[in-house]
Amino acid sequence: MSELPPYIVPHSQEAIRILHEDHDLLLVRKPDLLLSIPGRHPLNKDCLITRLQADYPTATIVHRLDLDTSGIMVIPLNKPTHAHISRQFQERKVEKSYIAVVHGIVENDEGEVELPIRCDWERRPLQMIDHERGKYALTRYRVLERQGDRTRMLLMPVTGRSHQLRIHMRELGHPILGCDMYAHEEALKMADRLLLHATTLGFEHPATGEWLEGECQPDF
Repeated sequence: MSELPPYIVPHSQEAIRILHEDHDLLLVRKPDLLLSIPGRHPLNKDCLITRLQADYPTATIVHRLDLDTSGIMVIPLNKPTHAHISRQFQERKVEKSYIAVVHGIVENDEGEVELPIRCDWERRPLQMIDHERGKYALTRYRVLERQGDRTRMLLMPVTGRSHQLRIHMRELGHPILGCDMYAHEEALKMADRLLLHATTLGFEHPATGEWLEGECQPDF
């Protein structure tokens, strides 16, 4: 059986926006359809971190957003900052929120989805719910606006599993619009991109010890 051709990422021409800059770190807005780190294929080398390193040679990646997800990211500019922020992510001290538009009308004003997730090895990179072997995953949500055939939501992941928000919204019965991995055909066709955006990111600044919170509103 012949191998599938490699997936070549569409090259986003949208510029990365610098939201905050100091001696130790950047807060930036990643466009959708831009990788966080280089892909394996030579044609997938264009990404957020390589673009940033042209102007900030010491910039490193400490967390990622999916290719299809836009929004705020923190970029360390030195090793101590990287280590400090990495530890905050590991200890779940970083506060994150996302804006998503999902299919249908979500009945409850707020709630949570607690379902364990693991890789679906036969269909990688897809993830799946597995109550026996999955890793603990928790997403809190709040309805922002109900709009006829869709609902605008604030999603607050407590854990950071791969594709967590996408799969948890699907399990809630309201897949994210434009999601080509977990949405049904109707929800997929209701948007020309994944309507998921990282809107706030808060953490302790490694140098000052003060709480730093950045905000970045979506374009949808």
